[in-house]
Amino acid sequence: MDGFEEWIASTSTTMWTWLVLPLVGGLGVYFTVRTGVVQVRMLPRMISSLTDRTPTDADGRPQSLSAFQAFTVSAASRVGIGNIAGVATAIALGGPGAVLWMWAMAILGAATSFVESTLGQLYKVRDAEGFRGGPAYYIEHGLRSRPMGIVVAIVLIVAAPFAVTSLQSFTITETVTGQVGTSEPWLVWTVALVVTGLVAAVVLGGIRRIATFTQAIVPAMAVLYLVLGLIIMGINAAEIPAVLEEIVADAFGWREVAGGAVGTAILVGVQRGMFSNEAGFGTAPNAAASAATTHPVKQGLVQSLGVYFDTLVVCSVTAFIVLTTHPDLSDASAGIALTQEAVVGTLGAWSGPVFALIVFLLAFSTILGLYFYGAANVEYITTRPAALRVYQVIALAFVLGGAVASASLVWTLADALLGVLAILNLVAIGLLSRHVFALLRDYSEQRREGRDPVFTRERLPSATGVLTWEDEATVTGSPPPASPAPAAETQP
Repeated sequence: MDGFEEWIASTSTTMWTWLVLPLVGGLGVYFTVRTGVVQVRMLPRMISSLTDRTPTDADGRPQSLSAFQAFTVSAASRVGIGNIAGVATAIALGGPGAVLWMWAMAILGAATSFVESTLGQLYKVRDAEGFRGGPAYYIEHGLRSRPMGIVVAIVLIVAAPFAVTSLQSFTITETVTGQVGTSEPWLVWTVALVVTGLVAAVVLGGIRRIATFTQAIVPAMAVLYLVLGLIIMGINAAEIPAVLEEIVADAFGWREVAGGAVGTAILVGVQRGMFSNEAGFGTAPNAAASAATTHPVKQGLVQSLGVYFDTLVVCSVTAFIVLTTHPDLSDASAGIALTQEAVVGTLGAWSGPVFALIVFLLAFSTILGLYFYGAANVEYITTRPAALRVYQVIALAFVLGGAVASASLVWTLADALLGVLAILNLVAIGLLSRHVFALLRDYSEQRREGRDPVFTRERLPSATGVLTWEDEATVTGSPPPASPAPAAETQP
């Protein structure tokens, strides 16, 4: 197993260094320039789009998830163990300088997320519960390649709901056993069975139950973690300027350049940054496509905001929690232990159970978000109910089995699989990005005219294979039955 794990790690590092890193960096700069730095100049619109009215059907019911629900589903998978264990791993392996490259990845990644999520909206399709979509859908309908769409769907299912879900389950068990002070098999399996049962209770209720649950849990867990982090930062406030200086110096220092540490910091920072905010992986577009909205750009903006919230806010809090406590990074272990030690060491033993609860909520919500992504891709491959049932069983088995897996092997496999997924998705969105630039122009023109932007497919004749967005009445939806507008419009 050691030899296999070493081979996977070596292959993954080579792939990230020579393929993923140039693609994500180059496309991030390209998208930033072509969109006129959309991720900065349209920040106010990102926030306001969260509360846009959800188009309804003829009965006054929401056509699908709201913009905010789709945001929380994607945030559920983004704001997870990557924000705690991933940041700690980046610092342990790449030094404090890796944090700066995570921040840079967030700014460029917000433009990438805007492009891929807008494409997810453009090429979404209808199903019994509303809308679904993602990379497989825009590859088939935009690039006219169903075989490649199936390949991407399979890679996404294996990489996200299976490999990364195992990591979430493992981290929950690791945190609980660390808090209790024993890793006896009976405790490990008890935790694994409880987590699996809770996941089953939510996911078997369908995407709307997942969305309802994440809508409630994501804001609560984020606030709880941020409060804990801000308390620690307040206690160690005097150390923050020195930590900022250390982050910058470690990212660009001559000593680090001479020792090759800058390259490690960049690679680890980009890896952990992408692992956390998911920009470029093609996972968030699955959530973005599920939203009912009147213009694809609206949800693209919402998902860009998710990247900022994940990395510039939550990940930064973790970085300051760890670095203001001055850990010995020369012998630091990758994973969640570094963050846990910083929290308990600063606040005392009472914070251990609170931290364990936060980790549980983060990991649990991530499992739900990743399950959502996998289900959308299973339904892309086949709509047979039996296939979805098989997927549910396998997904739950990975939740259960992940609790007893090797941490290093899980991280290594996740990095390798997500690297493959990123390459496939980044190439696809690069080829289709011209449609996003046109959509952004259309959105901006309607805004300048004082209109609430509404898109129909006739407004973008260059995009073939668009299956929804038929006409303005369908897109905007019927007003709620209590509204007097329909009656007024029928008066002679």
